Amino acid sequence: MSFEKPIQILVAEDDEDDKLLILKAFERTLPKEKVTCVDDGEALLKYLKRIAPYDDLEKYPKPDIILLDLNMPRKDGREALAEIKSNDELKSIPVIIFTTSNHVDDIQVTYKMGSSSYITKPASFDELVKVTEEIENYWSKTVLLPG
Repeated sequence: MSFEKPIQILVAEDDEDDKLLILKAFERTLPKEKVTCVDDGEALLKYLKRIAPYDDLEKYPKPDIILLDLNMPRKDGREALAEIKSNDELKSIPVIIFTTSNHVDDIQVTYKMGSSSYITKPASFDELVKVTEEIENYWSKTVLLPG
């Protein structure tokens, strides 16, 4: 059974090249305005808590899912994940860890902290496109997300 609903994705990624590639890959399946990027965990939390400059709900819509890099400046992905999952208003948002790390400790710790998925960034753009298509299909056509 399909529950197809356009999803809003918030990407927390500090690497400009990775950010551009992720946006380009998602453009194949999602309208451009359905994917928003922030540069680090601190900006992610400001966005989620509607702190300026992210206080305009029309310009910065509530995400249905978050793609979260682990290794970022100012507030890394682990710290951001802990803060999201300890906040009653935010903890229902699925968080997908999307990082270069494939360390067992990172995988185990982030699942224990409440992440919904853990994906290692693919090595090629074609593989990245496949991953973004799978993310979009699963999260918009297969599962029911909290409203």
